[in-house]
Amino acid sequence: MGIFGKRREAAAVPANGHANGHHNGTSSKRHAAEPYTMSRRPSFGQWLKGTLLDIITMVCMGAIGLGIYMAPPAPNRSFAVTFADGEVVYPQFAYPMRNEIIPIWLAAFLASVIPICIILLMQIRIRSFWDVNNAVIGLLYSLICAAVFQVFIKFLIGGLRPHFLEACQPDLSRVTASQGGIARTGYSAAGFQSLYVTKEVCTGDTKEINDSLESFPSGHTTAAFAGLGYLFLYLNAKFKVFSDYHPAMWKLIITYIPILGAVLIGGALTIDEFHNWYDIFAGAAIGIVGAFMDM
Repeated sequence: MGIFGKRREAAAVPANGHANGHHNGTSSKRHAAEPYTMSRRPSFGQWLKGTLLDIITMVCMGAIGLGIYMAPPAPNRSFAVTFADGEVVYPQFAYPMRNEIIPIWLAAFLASVIPICIILLMQIRIRSFWDVNNAVIGLLYSLICAAVFQVFIKFLIGGLRPHFLEACQPDLSRVTASQGGIARTGYSAAGFQSLYVTKEVCTGDTKEINDSLESFPSGHTTAAFAGLGYLFLYLNAKFKVFSDYHPAMWKLIITYIPILGAVLIGGALTIDEFHNWYDIFAGAAIGIVGAFMDM
C-alpha cells in the first residue's frame, strides 16, 4: 500500500529493558496501549473519548432547538377575518380548538423509545455493543437534527393552524379604518378594502395565539418520521428486505410497521384539527430526510 497504509514500527528496545540503554538502578516497565477494536466492547473511557464530541454537539443542538421552540414566532402575519358583508374569509382557519389526540411530547416519546427498544430487542440475535451504540446515536442524530430544522422553520416562517381564529378570538371593534368609503376595523388594517389585520386584534390567550401562528411544518410528523422512519431503515438493514428477490412476508410486515405508525401519528393531526395537510407533508419530508441522512 501507499504511505498511508504503512505502520511505524516500534523502536528496538535493548535487552537490558531500557530504551536509552542506561541503567538507573530501578527497573522500568513499558505499558502497552490497551487494544481498541470494533470486535470487542470498549471501556467506558474509550467509549467516552470517541463519543464525547458528538454528545456535546447533540446537547448544544438540543439546547438551541429548545430555545427556539420556546421563543414567540418571529413574523407578524396578516390575516383576514371577514369580508365587508361579515362573511368569514377563511373558514379553514375557523375550526374549533380541541385537545390533541397525540400530544407533541408523546409523539417524541414514541419516536425515540420504540426504536431504542426494538434495537435492544434485536440484540438477542445480533449481540453487538457497536450495533447498539451506532444505531442509538444515529437515531438521536436523526431526531435532534430534524427537530432543530423544524423549529427554525416554525419560528421564521410558521403559518396559521386550522383553529387559529378560535384561539385568536379577534375583536374587530378595537380600531376603525376606512378605505374606499367602507369602514373596516383592526390594528394595521391593510390590503384591499382593509381586509387584513394582525394579531393585535386577538383577545385570546397569548400562548395559544402564538402557538396557532406556528403550524408549518408539523413537529409531530417530523419526530414520527425521523424516529420511526429511522427504525424502518434499521429493520431493513437487518432483515435485508430489499436485497432478497422474494423476502418472507413476516419480514415485510415487521419492517413496514414503523411507517404505518408514523402515518397514523400524522393522520391524527387532521382529526383534531391541529395541522393543515401541507404542514403534515412538510414535517414528514423533513423527518424522512433526517432519517436517511443519519442512518
